[in-house]
Amino acid sequence: ELIETAKLADESGLDVFAVGESHQTHFTTQAHTVILGAIAQATKNIKIASSATIVSTSDPVRVYEDFATIDLISNGRAEIVAGRGSRIGGYSLLGYDVNDYEELFEEKMGLLLKINKEEHVTWNGQFRAPLAHASVIPRAKNNNLPIWRAVGGPPASAIKAGRAGVPMMITTLGGPAINFKGSVDAYREAAAQSGFNPASLPVATTSLFYTAKNSQDAFSEYYPHINAGMLTLRGGGYPKQQFTNAVDYRDALMVGSPQQIIEKMLYQYELFGQQRFMAQIDFGGVPLNKIEKNIELIATEILPAVRKHTAK
Repeated sequence: ELIETAKLADESGLDVFAVGESHQTHFTTQAHTVILGAIAQATKNIKIASSATIVSTSDPVRVYEDFATIDLISNGRAEIVAGRGSRIGGYSLLGYDVNDYEELFEEKMGLLLKINKEEHVTWNGQFRAPLAHASVIPRAKNNNLPIWRAVGGPPASAIKAGRAGVPMMITTLGGPAINFKGSVDAYREAAAQSGFNPASLPVATTSLFYTAKNSQDAFSEYYPHINAGMLTLRGGGYPKQQFTNAVDYRDALMVGSPQQIIEKMLYQYELFGQQRFMAQIDFGGVPLNKIEKNIELIATEILPAVRKHTAK
């Protein structure tokens, strides 16, 4: 179903299709790079990304090798979104100490960025064997993969992304969208202070997403899924009042009619000036036919309006 969904997104003219990595039983993408490789072969134009690759519990050499291969298969369409993982079960499963959560990510992210720039790598760190003029192949089609840093919301991680001069994808799951402006501003300020041009560094926002022909259908159809998904993940459902608040265009949760979604996106564009929005459209077991309808509405009603406004 993921591959078929990616094909539909490609045929519908969407810009990016992403698959995340998770090692919990109710997710299907434990081996997300394998699925992305299949999507690379099955699609023609759409960019293919992770959302996110858990770099902390992976070998950066293998991460680069996998995505460079996907990039070659897809003729230069691959991107990496590197994250730490909001769910920590994968750490013990893959043999890592969750107490090293921050240090693991910073070291491995640094190595991944170095590999992306240098074919022959000399490196020494704490959590991996050293590299001495090691050749990391294959190389990406243009010898450079877009590597984004996934940020959960607080400014500290956004500032680190800015200091490194890498694109940032920030999660905005709900609540007033303006709450996330501080992190976006801090990211750009840190980038400028580190000698980078913030205007050249893309920002992406991402949120849970559901649309239907009218607002009532969107909210009534989606609540059982978002509630069940949160219940499974966190042991508590999604508060009904908080969900109802999403009818306000200033709320970050992307639920509503196409017109409501357009208003939310354009409001956020004025707040953040971001270059990309990533819609998580299958959370909580949304059935395939509803996912297909969401893609249709995105392609035919939402995307044209948003593109028209942001192209000005």
